[in-house]
Amino acid sequence: QGLLGLGALAGGFLWTMLLLFCAIQELGAWAKHTSVEGPGLGQQEDPALLASGRVKRGWVWNQFFVVEEYTGTEPLYVGKIHSDSDEGDGSIKYTISGEGAGTIFLIDEITGDIHATERLDREQKTFYTLRAQARDRQTDQLLEPESEFIIKVQDINDSEPRFLEGPYIGSVAELSPIGTSVMQVMASDADDPTYGSSARVVYSVLEGEQHFTVDSKTGVIRTAVADLDRETQDRYEVVIRATDMAGQLGGLSGSTTVTIVVTDVNDNPPRFPQKMYQFSVVETAPVGTAIGRVKAEDSDIGENTDMTYQVKDEEAVEMFKVTTDSNTQEAVITVQKPLDYESKKVHTVVLEALNKFVDPRFLDLGTFRDQTIVRVSVLDVDEPPEFRPLSDLMEVQEDAHIGSVVGVVTALDPDTANRPVRYAIDRSTDAERIFDIDANTGAIVTGKVLDRETAGWHNITVLAMEADNHSQVSRASLRIRILDVNDNPPELATPYEAAVCEDAKPGQLIQTISVVDRDEPQSGHRFYFTLAPEATNNHHFSLLDIKDNTAAVHTQRVSFNRQEQDVYLLPILVVDSGPPALSSTGTLTIRICGCDSSGAIQSCNSTAYVVSATLSPGALIALLVCILILVVLILLILTLKRHHKSHLTSEDDEDMRDNVIKYNDEGGGEQDTEAYDMSALRSLYDFSEIKGGDGGGIAAEGGLSGNPASELHSLPQWVQSPDLDFSVFRDYICRKVEQADEDQSVPPYDSFQTYAFEGSDSPVPSLSSINTWSSSSEQDFSYLGGWGPRFRQLAALYAGRRAEEEADAS
Repeated sequence: QGLLGLGALAGGFLWTMLLLFCAIQELGAWAKHTSVEGPGLGQQEDPALLASGRVKRGWVWNQFFVVEEYTGTEPLYVGKIHSDSDEGDGSIKYTISGEGAGTIFLIDEITGDIHATERLDREQKTFYTLRAQARDRQTDQLLEPESEFIIKVQDINDSEPRFLEGPYIGSVAELSPIGTSVMQVMASDADDPTYGSSARVVYSVLEGEQHFTVDSKTGVIRTAVADLDRETQDRYEVVIRATDMAGQLGGLSGSTTVTIVVTDVNDNPPRFPQKMYQFSVVETAPVGTAIGRVKAEDSDIGENTDMTYQVKDEEAVEMFKVTTDSNTQEAVITVQKPLDYESKKVHTVVLEALNKFVDPRFLDLGTFRDQTIVRVSVLDVDEPPEFRPLSDLMEVQEDAHIGSVVGVVTALDPDTANRPVRYAIDRSTDAERIFDIDANTGAIVTGKVLDRETAGWHNITVLAMEADNHSQVSRASLRIRILDVNDNPPELATPYEAAVCEDAKPGQLIQTISVVDRDEPQSGHRFYFTLAPEATNNHHFSLLDIKDNTAAVHTQRVSFNRQEQDVYLLPILVVDSGPPALSSTGTLTIRICGCDSSGAIQSCNSTAYVVSATLSPGALIALLVCILILVVLILLILTLKRHHKSHLTSEDDEDMRDNVIKYNDEGGGEQDTEAYDMSALRSLYDFSEIKGGDGGGIAAEGGLSGNPASELHSLPQWVQSPDLDFSVFRDYICRKVEQADEDQSVPPYDSFQTYAFEGSDSPVPSLSSINTWSSSSEQDFSYLGGWGPRFRQLAALYAGRRAEEEADAS
């Protein structure tokens, strides 16, 4: 054992010596390179150093690499910097600066050895850039130009692969072939990919390898089997592992879970849970009534479950209709033709379900359709009578007598009981009772005289009901056509009027006559025209039957004279073809007019009348003058009314209730004599003056020389005149108070009202000084002059008024 340990130690020593030898070889080559480059590793020389004639020198150091994650207790030796001018006497001081200098990396100032004092992590920082300096220890001057070097952090395999894009969710269609790509996963390793195999990652499947595989290099997940069935299992949880060091022993690994969803394909046909379904429906069910619903089950999902239904047998196709509910994929069977219990009690329907979207890749799995049998039982109900056979058109002559039979309707009870039927007419369709019906036989007869020209068609509704159950009723619409008979004579289309020139020539066409007839014979109209017997002696005009139901009137004399006769009335007899033939006489009015040389009519009697009826210019002027005078009078009346109204308004302004003056600003003091008008505060009523007692308001002489605060002076009082009646105001106020108390729809608003009078029953005399000019108070206001400058204006007002009263009294 000692020999083995010594051998191992000798082998380790030899390996260390080999590495040291390689380092020395590389250092010598680098030193040779730097000696050529000059000082500072290729940097420019310091001019000051060149001026002193110093020989070129350069830096010498080892390769600087440091292994990450060092866990030793002593600082980790990084390398050594050395200047070729260093003679080993300690006169040179080495320093470093830059990233981590003084904290992470420390340098021995004498030897230039660099140590790492902290644990480094290459994944956080791969290298550090520093600058080395060699200074004279005595003068602290640079001996060599500052040079930059790099300390690289050498990687070790300390980071496991990580899946950074998780969670992973992929999908693959069911029944996909082996090797179908599902998705790709990728793991990231923070180790150095350029150093060793620390970042070389390989992939493998930890869980789920029975159904899926993963490419070891690319991380692509593929299917391992071809029989993935969504209906059996619709999702798989596959665990993928990523291992660095190319999967070698000692490599680190990380894993992730991949969720793979198996998507659906249409590989399952629809299947009915039952081979037979039974439904029942009453025979009176209207067309469109839903009988029932059936549904074929499909194990697929989504649009692969969409299906359509159809009826296979031809007999059932006529009676029933099947549609697909798009929301539930159910077959809805509805009535397509009225059912009859007495005709057929049970109907058998063959129903087929088939997928709407069929995938041709799976046709070899079988037909994607299924069939079932639906039995529909018809239930018997008490049905109303049925009209047989029903003809909705009847005809009757318009000259038929009342009670004439128009036609007969027949209705039978379709039930096996075959109950008797009664008939009636819905009077809402025959409000005028033009027709009646026999309740037992169904014979329809006329109830009133018919007139085709008034109403050529009648639409009535006939009711048929069971004799003992009037709730079982049927309705039938019946159209009755009124046939025409020749009962209206022909008439001229319009009251014809024609005009003819005085110089008309014989044979000139004056008017073409047409007629109308309210009758409509089946063979069409044929009218005959001739002059009425009373016009047989007419020698002025002639009538020509054109044979197309029109006639032409021509002149028969050379000329006319409208002075002798200006209007001719020509009676024309019109006869129809019958039977029986009817006739009527119409009159053609012919006016004689004056014409110009070209034959254009200039004037007739009617034209002259129109011209004579027009107003002359003088009459028009007189009419306009009358209208103008009328407008002036109206404006004058309106002006007078407005003036009178303004006068009344000015009188109303004297009312005390409307004379409310409010001042909400502060006065300017005794110097402001124009702030407001004192007269507006005085009462507008002329109250009588009542004088008070002599001793009521006389101030003692010399009163101002004493204490003004101890003296009492009575103010002038206003005394109500006994002849004034305030009952109007009192009644008005009481009425308003009563209205406010009775009105419950408004909140009790606060109201502040001021009235310029005092009630007769007030126990306190008035304190108002509005009537201080009255002689009812005989006080001496001279004491106001001693109250100071603030009351100077007031003293002047009362003193001046007192002087005026004395002058008036004298």
